[in-house]
Amino acid sequence: MKQDRAIRTAKELVSAGLLDAGRLDDAEAVAKQYAIAITPTVAGLIDREDPADPIARQFVPDLAELATTPEERADPIGDQTHSPVEGIVHRYPDRVLLKAVHVCPVYCRFCFRREMVGPEGLGTLSPEAMDRAIGYIETHPEIWEVILTGGDPLVLSARRLAEMMARLAHIPHVKIVRFHTRVPVVEPERVDDKLIAALKASGKTTYLALHANHPRELTEAARAACGRLADAGVVLLSQSVLLRGINDDADVLAALMRGFVEARVKPYYLHHPDLAPGTAHFRLSIAEGQALVAALRGRVSGLCQPTYVLDIPGGYGKAPIAASNAEATGEGTYAVSDWQGGVHQYPPAGSNEAP
Repeated sequence: MKQDRAIRTAKELVSAGLLDAGRLDDAEAVAKQYAIAITPTVAGLIDREDPADPIARQFVPDLAELATTPEERADPIGDQTHSPVEGIVHRYPDRVLLKAVHVCPVYCRFCFRREMVGPEGLGTLSPEAMDRAIGYIETHPEIWEVILTGGDPLVLSARRLAEMMARLAHIPHVKIVRFHTRVPVVEPERVDDKLIAALKASGKTTYLALHANHPRELTEAARAACGRLADAGVVLLSQSVLLRGINDDADVLAALMRGFVEARVKPYYLHHPDLAPGTAHFRLSIAEGQALVAALRGRVSGLCQPTYVLDIPGGYGKAPIAASNAEATGEGTYAVSDWQGGVHQYPPAGSNEAP
């Protein structure tokens, strides 16, 4: 069934054939707490005959979301700890998040900001709050990069985006502007000439970090949208979340990372899932994640290797958490693992090479 508009309620999910009528009450209970939105593009990707479809699992609500565990928290990565003014998160010295909007074209069931986004969330920054946020950036010369996130900043009109870029263009110490978005994948038709032009500003280098978690998301339309951005000089990076039942398989991860590279998107981060409320059914152990990331090594090109990271709860920032391939065995000697699991001494026994 082809959709012509976004699905935003549990009843619309049933009408679209994306939810069994017997689960309607459960989905409505979830929707009272966490927003629902599925674009026509995403609805078209879901296999309605597969109860474990990895696209549906990302976007169709599940009663498991109402079960919380003791370690989960409303602000799992500590944004509020590092928010000096509304809309700004200044966790690292040389960069800030600018959260201009808390609305998305789709709502991921594992979102780490799920308590803040959606129609009942924090909304769009008021003009006064935006003035204060831009003022903070202007008065902090150490800020080299501004990362527009939220919410999804590309839900804003081209006019609004161009206005923000024009304001950032007048701040000489800001050199990089990065957008975090799902739009090229979930609503690729939005990526037109006007939107692309709005992402650029004189004297700034524009990066776009694209969020996708399964290779089926990288449709021909999504790849074409990425191509338009790349042709216009926007540098593309990827962000994915390692999720049980979606991409917790070495072959699926390999296909996803290759798909990114084929679409001119450099794999950047593979996130360990955050401790957001009601997301335990998505989480793997770090050991499982390390094994999957290790399986990518040698299986796919170095171009396709993301950095596996954990956002340390409490606002302490990201840490790479892939298993080390080199362990010290003595003074200047190491045991180094190859991609097939073999272990080798370095320097080799009898070598004259200095450690």
